[in-house]
Amino acid sequence: MIEQIGIVGAGTMGNGIAQVCAAAGLPVVMTDISDAALTRGMSVVSNSLERLVNKQKMTDADRQAALARITTTTDNTKFSTCDLVIEAATENEELKVKILKDLCTKIRPQALLATNTSSISITKLAAATDRPDRFIGMHFFNPVPLMALLELIRGLQTSDDTHAKAEAFAKKVGKVAITAKNSPGFAVNRILCPMINEAIFALQEGIATAEDLDAGMKLGCNHPIGPLALADMIGLDTMLSVMEVFYEGFNDPKYRPAPLLKEMVAAGHLGRKTGQGFYSYGK
Repeated sequence: MIEQIGIVGAGTMGNGIAQVCAAAGLPVVMTDISDAALTRGMSVVSNSLERLVNKQKMTDADRQAALARITTTTDNTKFSTCDLVIEAATENEELKVKILKDLCTKIRPQALLATNTSSISITKLAAATDRPDRFIGMHFFNPVPLMALLELIRGLQTSDDTHAKAEAFAKKVGKVAITAKNSPGFAVNRILCPMINEAIFALQEGIATAEDLDAGMKLGCNHPIGPLALADMIGLDTMLSVMEVFYEGFNDPKYRPAPLLKEMVAAGHLGRKTGQGFYSYGK
């Protein structure tokens, strides 16, 4: 049974995962490298829960109870009582391997380990741990409290028991789980990211404006957000990283990152987080 959750990283994904776990009644230990990062993460959770109260989707008592279930610390030894620890650090393989190796010295032998990655090989990350059979990919989608999907990715070594427990956890926190095999981009990003990359090629070639490309996909394909606006939300640096993983992983030129994407990242125009991407956000 998964009854207590550990989360590494209090950023956008980490604090979102913490919120849905705490709202579902699960105690959470959330860590980051600094108290300031933890304070920012908890502020995001508090504001998000407050909006749910204002929309009458949650009572104030439930909001306070959810916040009380989240413990923040910079000390990874506090994960010693957790049944599942989810690594939600930056999409950087070297960093994730370092964190996972350290976690293996801090958590119980029977605890499950998961990584929230959108593109990095689960099999490869599992091999860096002392429990590859109890390791699984859990790809949450941003914003975590609003997106219903949880993509589970099995590495070559992931056991049936680990997968079953991950499915039960998804149901517990109100997510719908789909399962993908370990392959660059897994299922969703394998389809989504090349589509976004193609939209960037279309913009680069002057086929249409960013506004018209996005309007076309929203109105013509019933997408809730256009691909370029979505790229800004994801972060253009993250988009480039994913496309480079595809390009190297498949050795297929159809996955080459659009030159304009590379230019935008080189310029520091990364989307919403910098205030400038394909659109301006007034920061």
